[in-house]
Amino acid sequence: MIPLILFGGFALFLVLGLPVAFGIAIASLGAILYQGYPMALFGQRLFTSVDSFPLMAIPLFMLAGALMGHGGITSRIISFALSIFGNVRGSLAQVVSASGVVMGGVSGSGVADVAALGTVMIPEMKKRKYDVSFSAALVACSGSLALILPPSIAIIIYGVSAQASISDMFLAAIAPGLAIGAGFSLYAYYYARKHGYPVEGGVGWAEKWRRFKDASWALMMPVIIIGGIRMGIFTPTEGGAVVAVYAFLVGMFIYKEITFADVPKICVEAAVGTAVVSVIIAATSLFGWLLTNAQLPQAIATAILGLSDDPLLLLLLINIMLLVVGMFLDSGPAILLMTPILGPVATQIGVDPVQFGLIMVINLTIGLLTPPVGTALYVASSISGMSILRLTRALLPFWGIMLSVLMLVTYWPGFTSWAFSK
Repeated sequence: MIPLILFGGFALFLVLGLPVAFGIAIASLGAILYQGYPMALFGQRLFTSVDSFPLMAIPLFMLAGALMGHGGITSRIISFALSIFGNVRGSLAQVVSASGVVMGGVSGSGVADVAALGTVMIPEMKKRKYDVSFSAALVACSGSLALILPPSIAIIIYGVSAQASISDMFLAAIAPGLAIGAGFSLYAYYYARKHGYPVEGGVGWAEKWRRFKDASWALMMPVIIIGGIRMGIFTPTEGGAVVAVYAFLVGMFIYKEITFADVPKICVEAAVGTAVVSVIIAATSLFGWLLTNAQLPQAIATAILGLSDDPLLLLLLINIMLLVVGMFLDSGPAILLMTPILGPVATQIGVDPVQFGLIMVINLTIGLLTPPVGTALYVASSISGMSILRLTRALLPFWGIMLSVLMLVTYWPGFTSWAFSK
């Protein structure tokens, strides 16, 4: 009866338009009352779920991302990318792909990167007669890479939920993230040649060098994060603090685009983003705890394992399930709900928790780009003025690229395990 109350209540509140976190929390409260648990349990479980040192990385990387946006780091990354790809057909499309990879290695938030890239690049691509649906689709997909590339907030949430190594996941995510980014770049080049999009014109080596020096402080941020974690200088959580301080110093004293008067606004922006994520984590953790008490994860695992003894087929079924879940839930709640359900299944068929985490994160990144609840899809649609239907059609090739890399991660463990195997 508890699973019925939880899922039935959640579905009802979702249909009524209640925010996901509140729908999950109220459904959980109903289950607690039905089960006769003390009301104090509601508050205790909500607090306990966010009382975690690894989760401290989320506000720190949120702050770093806000500082990056206000400190001129994004614009310099784009300017440097344009100097590199200026002689390539469809230069602006290549800039979007490259900038998505670099920015994904800094902010950790896919939706924030879609908004940042889209605000700058979509108007420029419109001026040069790029197809608007293609431009918006490329921006949505490239920005969403932040959900995969370290310091991905989705990876942090999964690592805490599954008790998997966040450091190992950061390292393992680099190969699939870069592979997807390269796929976007190749498709953008093909599309640009097919439609005769302009070459922006290259710049001389002196100008390339000037823009590189100007962007070098920004380009160092992913190196600091990955290098520091890889060499054991700091944990992912401590890395968030390091990169936030670094972004502040660069934005204020080197690029001089942040003033002390801007700091409160930036902190509020980061705090609001953190609060949204934290409320979702708290609510879905309570939801998952109630499901676990009702032994639903064990029942689902037994049912899935009873369908077949072929690990390849079971992995395919898991991918299909995650793709469907990603169409209706954002990455945070989906990870927290599905990890205790599907994690035991993956373990029983011999899938490493790090590999399974990447499978989950890539599936849910695709979910950011699919209706009816694709957050990145709606952000790109809003910025471009493109209808969801037309934008969805333009996304089909990009989905194909992401699904291809997902299959590599699913069926070729070595594609990711080389990064953290001892």
